[in-house]
Amino acid sequence: MSDAPAAKTGLSPSLQDPKSDPQYIQFECLPPGGPLNRWSHTITREHDFPGAQAQLYGAGVPDEEMMKNAPHVGIATVWWEGNAVLLDFGRIVKRSLEKQKMLGWQYSAVGVSDAITMGGEGMRYSLQTRDLIADSIETVTCAQRHDANISIPGCDKNMPGVVMAAARHNRPFIMIYGGSIRKGYSKLLERDINVTTCYEAAGALTYGRLEAKTNPGTNGRTSIDVMKDIERHACPGAGACGGMFTANTMATAIEAMGMTLPGSSSYPAVSPEKARECERAAEVIKITMEKDIRPRDLITRESFENALVVTMILGGSTNGVLHFLAMANTAEVPLTLEDIDRVSNKTPFLADLAPSGKYLMEDLYKIGGTPSVLKMLIAAGLINGNIPTVTGRTLAENVADWPSLPPDQKIIRPLSDPIKETGHLRILRGNLAPEGAVAKITGKEGLSFTGKARVFNKEHELDEALSEGLIPRDENLVLIVRYEGPKGGPGMPEQLRASAAIMGAGLKNIALVTDGRYSGASHGFIVGHVCPEAAMGGPIALVKEGDTIVIDAVKNRIDITSVSDGELEERRKVWKAPLPTVRRGVLAKYARLVGDASHGAVTDQWDLEY
Repeated sequence: MSDAPAAKTGLSPSLQDPKSDPQYIQFECLPPGGPLNRWSHTITREHDFPGAQAQLYGAGVPDEEMMKNAPHVGIATVWWEGNAVLLDFGRIVKRSLEKQKMLGWQYSAVGVSDAITMGGEGMRYSLQTRDLIADSIETVTCAQRHDANISIPGCDKNMPGVVMAAARHNRPFIMIYGGSIRKGYSKLLERDINVTTCYEAAGALTYGRLEAKTNPGTNGRTSIDVMKDIERHACPGAGACGGMFTANTMATAIEAMGMTLPGSSSYPAVSPEKARECERAAEVIKITMEKDIRPRDLITRESFENALVVTMILGGSTNGVLHFLAMANTAEVPLTLEDIDRVSNKTPFLADLAPSGKYLMEDLYKIGGTPSVLKMLIAAGLINGNIPTVTGRTLAENVADWPSLPPDQKIIRPLSDPIKETGHLRILRGNLAPEGAVAKITGKEGLSFTGKARVFNKEHELDEALSEGLIPRDENLVLIVRYEGPKGGPGMPEQLRASAAIMGAGLKNIALVTDGRYSGASHGFIVGHVCPEAAMGGPIALVKEGDTIVIDAVKNRIDITSVSDGELEERRKVWKAPLPTVRRGVLAKYARLVGDASHGAVTDQWDLEY
């Protein structure tokens, strides 16, 4: 029995010998340059695994020639019936593999809809699906000895999940993004809408600000009629949320890392280009197998730098910070909050995209999409066009023939006239967050905020206060939502319901601070990922009603300024950790395993002293 070449295991130097770590013991693997069935040949050669071959014949392998020589490619579709187009894409990929004389094996990884779970207890299950997805794809790939993997995710945790799986199994890999949803339209509001409009409309409804436009056919419409119209038309079909929310943040970033075909992140879900991308997947995965291009060849410091720059340019989600740190951890690439802060400090914010701007991904697609943006950034020297990609060509070569952004387009501002001269994602530290917090500050809401603390021990407490109209307009308030971190939540739920309601209500006197996280659709003066979290005794657990909180996005500070260090220490002495709210099941397991937000909230942190 021979081992895979050490240089291609993708492990740290201490783990280059697969025998040194039971998790990465590999069966015999053919060397690069030979047949493409490098892993599957172990169970399909001769008669060493007759039961496996019998099962494979039963599953559809047509003849002995295919059994012995065809590579096996897993097709992981992260779908549910609300986004069944992903399953359809998998079928297209399977047919394209068969045309290339390869065997495609389609299976599903678990996925949940954030739009459905948002604001309820179901949202606690959202972030942990990232690890479940990674676990499931790693499991099937390694257990059934697939030679390559094509993953088709469609929502925000799905994409880092499939990349984390790729970093683990480290076999030829392509990600096909499921694509964005088309924009909706409200006749009563007379404008384009999307899923975020629903949550902002809820806040507007509570505070008496939801009205129909006065034109023929809509006079006399009530606010409830408007709400119904928004709910009915915000999501007109298949696809991920259409703004520069977390799904599109991760899709564009992963394309900038070279792990998708050009254009994958900006093709709408229901478009001819997306179907053609799926048809081309077999050709490209074959290239990655022939050239032995592995995920860990692509997941590098340089590619993460590209991803971070693109995220700052486009105004991406705070969740991207969690996911970049998690992907880097899995691939054993050094990446920290300081790296994110460094890139943010040198990168302008250019895109007029939702949630803080006017346009959606569908609009960006119409002017050239992500490849045209990458082409501009490469030409400007802001990202590295020389990184390798899944196509076997460099990133610059992938986009060279793509059209440049039209000179009259309004979505991406010129470098000479940015929305903000530095990135919108700010890493804050201070006596409220000594181990870091992530703020989303576009500049439109100002660069600093001072207010009195209003404290809520769970998200639902704030949601209830907002739904009853109990948050006033006449005083600057910092709303603290705690015990919602990775362990304390458990699950670090997104809090779009509250942030969007505040925007819809027009409460400009409010800042939000939490040890939980925010949806990519959130905007306003928001700070999340406060670390250490309240459940672990972080200072956010010690805040009291009326404490003065100062947030400074220039100095990158967040502090309780009205309380001395001595007073905080006295509060700590009487603080008691709350009992876990969940004691069994997947969330309890997650809470026991998960690390802190400043390191990506991962469940498989490497122990470097092991």
